[in-house]
Amino acid sequence: MIIFLLINFDANLNSPMYYFISRFAILEIIFVTIIVPKLLDILIAGRNRVSFGACFLQLYCADTTGIIECYLLTVMVFDRHLAITSPLQYLVIMTQWCKKLAVLPWVVGLVGAFIPTIFTASLKFCGPNMIDNFFCDLAPLQNLACSDPYISNLVTSITATLVVLLPFIIIMGFYMHIIISVLKIKSVEGKHKAFSTCSSHLIVASLFFSTGIIVYVRPNGSDHDKYFALIYKVFIPLLNPFIYTLRNKDVKIAFFRTFKVIKEKYTITLQSNLFPTGH
Repeated sequence: MIIFLLINFDANLNSPMYYFISRFAILEIIFVTIIVPKLLDILIAGRNRVSFGACFLQLYCADTTGIIECYLLTVMVFDRHLAITSPLQYLVIMTQWCKKLAVLPWVVGLVGAFIPTIFTASLKFCGPNMIDNFFCDLAPLQNLACSDPYISNLVTSITATLVVLLPFIIIMGFYMHIIISVLKIKSVEGKHKAFSTCSSHLIVASLFFSTGIIVYVRPNGSDHDKYFALIYKVFIPLLNPFIYTLRNKDVKIAFFRTFKVIKEKYTITLQSNLFPTGH
């Protein structure tokens, strides 16, 4: 939330790159809100039961935000690619397409998650309905079904290929071209500046996709999926704000500048109360 507020209120962070980062920050809040409260409820209160309706709602929302993150990371690398390879046209293009590109991942996520969720919900469940995971996910639910889950598994694998593996391939393609373009820059300072604008995104994307591909591209899943899911559902969203702040000079400067302004305003207000005008 601090990152979102900084980017929206600091004029120095008014650029397409930081616009996408602010949307990514809000998405991360939604992402963990779907999973973590119920996880804490299970760990602290021991309430590990959930209705079928709530389970499939959590499944749909979790998959939706996961797909949105995949495509938002793709949009963000496109932004960096355009800034490095076409700097003169960058602002003209992104001013026109920035908000449209930010909406695109949400459209893909809402539609993409709906298809495997419907196929999984159409399976017959006759018990015991014990999910080997800390949240309702596709593979654990499909493994519980009494009916044949082959079609549901196939649809899940195809969808995962399109919404997880495809964005990953696109991102890697963009980064290969970015590296080639940066290596052509003659000055060491120019190379460092270009790489520094991509480093945070590269770390976040690598962590997210490496675990997401392991969990979702395989149709039947495995006993270790819940541990990988814990990494990308809980720990990676915890690390992401620190990656984007500690590795980003502009955000750190904006944070300390804003903190200083707030501190000065608070000090002035305090003094005016202690020493009223005319005394």
